Amino acid sequence: MSSAHLTFDTTGSKIASRVKGMRASAVRNLFAAATSEDIISLSGGMPDVSLLPSESIAKAVASTFAADQAVAMQYGGTDGRVETREVVCELARDLGIRCKPDDVMLTSGAQQALDLIAKTFIDPGDIILTEGPTYLGALQAFSAYEPDIRCIPFDDDGMRMDLLEEELQRIGKNNPKLKYLYTIPNFQNPGGVTMTPERRRRLIELSHEYNFYVIEDDPYGRLRYEGGHMIPLKVLDPDVIYLGTISKIFAPGLRIGWIIAPRTVLARINLVKQGADLCGSSFDQVVVERYFRDCPWESTLQDFINTYGVRRNAMLEALDKYFPAEASWTRPEGGFFIWVTLPGYVDTDSMLSEALKAGVTYVPGSGCFPDGKRGKNCMRIAFCFEDPDKLDEAIKRLAGVINDRLELYRAFIEAGAIKED
Repeated sequence: MSSAHLTFDTTGSKIASRVKGMRASAVRNLFAAATSEDIISLSGGMPDVSLLPSESIAKAVASTFAADQAVAMQYGGTDGRVETREVVCELARDLGIRCKPDDVMLTSGAQQALDLIAKTFIDPGDIILTEGPTYLGALQAFSAYEPDIRCIPFDDDGMRMDLLEEELQRIGKNNPKLKYLYTIPNFQNPGGVTMTPERRRRLIELSHEYNFYVIEDDPYGRLRYEGGHMIPLKVLDPDVIYLGTISKIFAPGLRIGWIIAPRTVLARINLVKQGADLCGSSFDQVVVERYFRDCPWESTLQDFINTYGVRRNAMLEALDKYFPAEASWTRPEGGFFIWVTLPGYVDTDSMLSEALKAGVTYVPGSGCFPDGKRGKNCMRIAFCFEDPDKLDEAIKRLAGVINDRLELYRAFIEAGAIKED
């Protein structure tokens, strides 16, 4: 009796075309390198969980087992526990957003929310608008469903509404291919910039005029180090789809994010989520309830704000001290990131290997654009995780690598090997 064997397909011909076109995350690829003791990481937007009240969290976890074990260790509803959604409503109320548990869906971090939204809305060839550059995790989530992603540049006041309006005019009103605009209005990732109130209002007006959803991603909104609170887009328009997470104000290891949206939209997303994971972690949800109900989370949040504010200042001071005059960078009022722009002839993708040898990492700017081609002379650097002394040393090392590139370029100019731009 003969047996047939399926030969493993090394060419990838059985893999879906949408997967073949996916690019790996620059941040995830750098995690292995960043674990070396010799490397100072400016690449990952990791909160400093050492600031968390360990005893309070231990009590929250213990009480989860003691009082709610039967619930915490069991399946739950696709939308998430009502009690946890009530906590989300309380957190949202602090920001000015009024909602009820039925307006909320819990997700496995805001990253899952991005994927669920993309899967719910996008058909191949649909048009999605984002800031350019934008969060590379969002690009990964959206690109899997093969949309036409169009980037709108920002300046120090956030996404430029004049350029958005020009793009919308090209797309046309009520174009069924235009599905949504994705924005991080507070301390944008990777840019660090914040959208002004005037631009927020104009964005809502344009969404009504051209008939598209606005996806408001707000992971950093509470981490403000100067200036006043900005009213969420969700407050300006109840049809905005708002994404939140505990990852930056509590613990990213507990995978809890949420979507606040019109109930008709949540009903569709619920169907998609059923096929993705049936339900989120009941255990994580109960721990989150205990933390925000029983622990001094507001004081811990203030510790985060104070610590990150000092680190931001340290990085900005180091940039002013060490970086060449040819470089420019944003000056965020909050969040985790600074966006650096270098002369056009500097390729931060190829420069990364030199930076690693010098003992520092960053995220090349090309990873923050859907085509992987723009932003090659830019980089994202994070100030959230390392202490001020290490941040100073990291920027000093990085400046050395950049200056070597600039000197090489000048040498080629002097030798006549290339023409000056």
